[in-house]
Amino acid sequence: MFSSEDKDYFLENLAVMIASGIDVSSAITSLKQETKSKKMLKILGLIDAEINSGSTLWMALQKSKLLPNHVIALIRLGEESGRLPENLKMVVNQQQKDREFASKLQSAMIYPVIVLTLTLIIGLGIAWFILPRLSLVFSQLRVELPLITKILIFVGKFLGEFGIVVIPLLIFLIIFTVFFLFFAKKTKFLGEFILMRLPGISKIIMETELARFGFILGELLKAGLIVTDALSSLVSSTTIEAYQKLYLSLEKSIGQGNSFESSFKLYKDTNKLMPFHIQQMIITSERSGKLPEVLVSLGQTFEEKLQTTTKNLIVILEPILLIIIWLGVLFVALSVILPIYSLIGGLNK
Repeated sequence: MFSSEDKDYFLENLAVMIASGIDVSSAITSLKQETKSKKMLKILGLIDAEINSGSTLWMALQKSKLLPNHVIALIRLGEESGRLPENLKMVVNQQQKDREFASKLQSAMIYPVIVLTLTLIIGLGIAWFILPRLSLVFSQLRVELPLITKILIFVGKFLGEFGIVVIPLLIFLIIFTVFFLFFAKKTKFLGEFILMRLPGISKIIMETELARFGFILGELLKAGLIVTDALSSLVSSTTIEAYQKLYLSLEKSIGQGNSFESSFKLYKDTNKLMPFHIQQMIITSERSGKLPEVLVSLGQTFEEKLQTTTKNLIVILEPILLIIIWLGVLFVALSVILPIYSLIGGLNK
């Protein structure tokens, strides 16, 4: 397996050199001299040998298995039509857009994740180091303690005795749960299922995928790629399993000769992943022969919507996170203050 950085470096530099007039063989030779990765050096040597023996670039790339099939199809189309520099540039633009969409989704999540992580760390620190001492003080007071303070004493005593086991175990469980839900290949669909049903987050995911769908599919169709190959590109671009299944279903159905209208109807979850009016736009543009242009416009529209939604989500999350932190602080404050008032009242009597 090759890293995405290696593939991006290869395509970006190859596109620049070929666009500047350098022939393919010289461009590959230049890349061999600059690369530091042993795997890439081996693959570039294979590609160079194939080209020098008379193979075309797309055939050499196909044998190297460096790039996915839809990218090779676009390079082949560029070689056969004499538009190789333009098609390589389109591939590079597509990869840049993929990174932009991924970063926008991550940026929407990173702020609440950081705040909640810090809150959790501070809360665990207070619970482990401060609550046991407070519970010891309050348990020695000869006053009737309120329920909230009794809860604090119980938690404090429990953490004082078992904190050295409970806190590390709790941290491990949190890390394991996050990995299980969002990173493990076989189970990350559960995390996606949760995210797809969270208000705000689900909207960002949908707008990201619709922007990706419109931009990539529209640009690839404009370049002359057939619909099934363009849909294959979408499958490899997205990381959301629900949308991967939708694109695979569309690819299979359209490959069998069906229209977008029939293909949308054949997949039962289409309306959950793509609004009905968007489906109608695609169906109408397919009939009128303006599908690529409408898809590109659709991608631009949802990219703008995505920026607005991301900003609004952060604005909405800020007070929610502050309220969560405030409730934790209020609980500890009341647990401390109420017994003090009871003690003062007892002394006055």
